[in-house]
Amino acid sequence: MVAWGAHDIIPNSTDFYGVRLGSEIHPVFNNYHDTILLVDKGQKQVSSTVGHDLVKGHPFANQRFQQAHNNLTRIKSILETGNLMEFIRVIESEALTLHAIMMTGDPYFILMKPNTLEIINKIWKFRERTGLHICFTLDAGANVHVLYPESEKEQVYQFIVNELVAYCENQQYICDRIGQGAVKLDV
Repeated sequence: MVAWGAHDIIPNSTDFYGVRLGSEIHPVFNNYHDTILLVDKGQKQVSSTVGHDLVKGHPFANQRFQQAHNNLTRIKSILETGNLMEFIRVIESEALTLHAIMMTGDPYFILMKPNTLEIINKIWKFRERTGLHICFTLDAGANVHVLYPESEKEQVYQFIVNELVAYCENQQYICDRIGQGAVKLDV
């Protein structure tokens, strides 16, 4: 697990690159899955770099930076304890907050597509119906990352294939997992 952003509870953390979280991670997160639903593979309306720059002048920027700082504290504790319900709350809130900032900036952008919202609503209904620990995060565009623990992969993967893939461009998606962490490159 890697943290990006200077934070007093994470040794050697910086705003310039990611560093190992530096704490014991609960085993439930060791094999976490990330299925990326490719809702729109076209060029994004605004690049991530431009989007990050827009936040600096946003009227809610200071509150957003404080929220991100607080959420990093929360997520570090969650990753240590394995509290999946709190993980879901932080992850989804972060995703939606970042998109809300983009929608309320000057200039403003709506990066989600109708199928992004359909997928989110289906995930919420599925989670409520099954009690599984499925959640989502969003990239800086329309695509949805579906996150879920290894222990629930069979049921969640069937849900993805049966109900969510239809909302993807050309029914395309990518299955990914937690990696081995950051490695410093000598260049």
